[in-house]
Amino acid sequence: MFYLASASPRRTELLIQLGITHDIKVSDVPEVRLPDETALAYGYRVSLDKALAVQALVTANDWVLSADTEVLVDDDTLGKPADEAHFMAMMQRLSGKTHAVQTVMALVHGKQRWQNHQLSFLTFRQLSATELQAYWQSGEPLGKAGGYAIQGQAARWVSQFSGSHSGVMGLALYECDQMLTLAGWTSCN
Repeated sequence: MFYLASASPRRTELLIQLGITHDIKVSDVPEVRLPDETALAYGYRVSLDKALAVQALVTANDWVLSADTEVLVDDDTLGKPADEAHFMAMMQRLSGKTHAVQTVMALVHGKQRWQNHQLSFLTFRQLSATELQAYWQSGEPLGKAGGYAIQGQAARWVSQFSGSHSGVMGLALYECDQMLTLAGWTSCN
């Protein structure tokens, strides 16, 4: 059996694009960056912790995939907006600037572990307070790292892009497929 350790509907859609039938099991792993921990080290640690937490709930022969996506600006990790004020503060940091989005994936099967990551760079045009308030009111920013969805209304703000669209959505398909191939996963498993 294959499990996705995420309740994200976007990750489910992306995993289905890879042709992987799966069930969802969510872990309750704290997502807090440690002092002096780099964003990449944090992503690797949290994604593996999520996969291992779900693995403890299933059988040893099951496969578990998890991912962690972070929006990074000035070496700060922008989480999910807690409220409108938090959202506005995050978006003001992103407005008219280039930022990075990192997705780290972890795959576990028995005692074996595989991890991979992808880093994308996006530049947003200048954003007005009026359009940001309208975006907040749409509900789309809720539950999204950095407060936006690249596959949604925020796509119109991206003036430059380098990287993986699926990675910014939460599961970098190319890197995920490479990791699955390395691990020996086939749809016949």
